[in-house]
Amino acid sequence: MAAELSAHHRRLAQRKRESIVSAATELFLDRGYDGTSLARIAEAAAVSKSTLFKQFPTKASLFEAIVTESWQRDADGGVARPEAGDLGSGLRCIGHRYADLIGQPGMTALFRIVIAELPRFPELGRMQFRLGKMPYFTSVQHYLEAEHEAGNADVPDAVSAANQFLGMIANYVLWPRMLLTDWSPTPADTSYAVEQAVQTMLARHASDPSA
Repeated sequence: MAAELSAHHRRLAQRKRESIVSAATELFLDRGYDGTSLARIAEAAAVSKSTLFKQFPTKASLFEAIVTESWQRDADGGVARPEAGDLGSGLRCIGHRYADLIGQPGMTALFRIVIAELPRFPELGRMQFRLGKMPYFTSVQHYLEAEHEAGNADVPDAVSAANQFLGMIANYVLWPRMLLTDWSPTPADTSYAVEQAVQTMLARHASDPSA
């Protein structure tokens, strides 16, 4: 019975956490980071202020959670970095996961919040880069380094290669959505964009260009 109650309390706490993060994201977008109080977030999330403060004692800690959870979300429930061994397969895996990740409405919202508040709150941009973008980028960099070391790819500069690969996908999936409210590519269009990015990488970096 005690174990069942404990599991129930954990599920309840998780649901409340999700409600808080969702409400905060919407309010930050609507009212701005500075114009949103923790009390207003608690009200919108339908939780008590004490519940919110217990999980997020400051607004900065709440934004940190939004950044971290946005970048860690993976539609396949997997990791960003596959095992080395097949460059084409690995790049396709990374490319589709990245497209799914940055194609989420929540990711677009996160970027819009950061860009809007950057002049007054530069720490939000640093937080987004340090906790979100950089760990994901580093994971892709390490994958390319592993393929290079295994002899499956010629990638002497994995930093540039990772930047180019992710940039090709983001340029189609994310950045138009930042400016065009009706930008919503079909899954087939997104898959095509990912495949073109993979083929470009293979042509440049594969030890066997036919991979």
